[in-house]
Amino acid sequence: MKFEVSATVAYKALSASTLILNIQPFRSGNQVVLEESFETSPSLKMKELNSISGEKRFKIIEIPETGDINISYKATVENQFRIIPAEQLDDVPISLMPASALNYLNPSRYCQSDRLYRFAYHQFGSNQHAYQKVMAIRDWIYTNVQYGGFTTAQTSAYDTITEQIGVCRDFAHLGVALCRALTIPARYFTGYAYNLTPPDFHACFEAYLGGNWVVIDATKLAPLNGLVKIATGVDAVDTAFASIFGNLQFLNMNVNTVSLNAEFEKLDFDSALQGYSYI
Repeated sequence: MKFEVSATVAYKALSASTLILNIQPFRSGNQVVLEESFETSPSLKMKELNSISGEKRFKIIEIPETGDINISYKATVENQFRIIPAEQLDDVPISLMPASALNYLNPSRYCQSDRLYRFAYHQFGSNQHAYQKVMAIRDWIYTNVQYGGFTTAQTSAYDTITEQIGVCRDFAHLGVALCRALTIPARYFTGYAYNLTPPDFHACFEAYLGGNWVVIDATKLAPLNGLVKIATGVDAVDTAFASIFGNLQFLNMNVNTVSLNAEFEKLDFDSALQGYSYI
């Protein structure tokens, strides 16, 4: 699948500052960035770094003085999913997990899996197959958590399961936490999403099943093959689109995803018979 993705962000600098942006699609074997442009007005010094953990590319921008800052990014991205039969997506014993997956078994700031173990075990533990557990988690969140509300940057998975309301960030945190509570590695996923209304960055999660990172979206708001991965990490702290060091006032942001395919045919993301993986 081929997409054109774009984002514009505007700030007012109230002092000299440094801005770290995480809005560029991640490069991998199954996601190729064919072309991209990254511009600032006024022209600012910046450099790019790849994270040593998770999957993400950072743009570090130095802002030496006060004033309005406008940032524009555009890229053409081609990606593909692997479609994996559900019977292949079973539990992986901890002793056989790669080191890169082990970190995603642990509780994190927004995903308190240790506090949700009892709920996860009683609600989903009777499912024998790991993929069916994850599908049950996804469907429980979709059915029982109302999409919307006024959650904040402090809202955690424990808050979401208590209040049963949230946005995509909260749905993803809860999915991650419940998977980890059942000893299934899970990581937070952020990206561009085709056909998302209103257009914005989108959050979902990936579960490690049968040696594959399988993408799961408990909101069911966007087709899984319409996602362009920006980053994965332990939770939203690890994948924030912007980190500010200094005094920047956020003004506005616009995000857009356009399909460049002659016809876009979305995958059946409601299927319990197969999973979808970027890797």
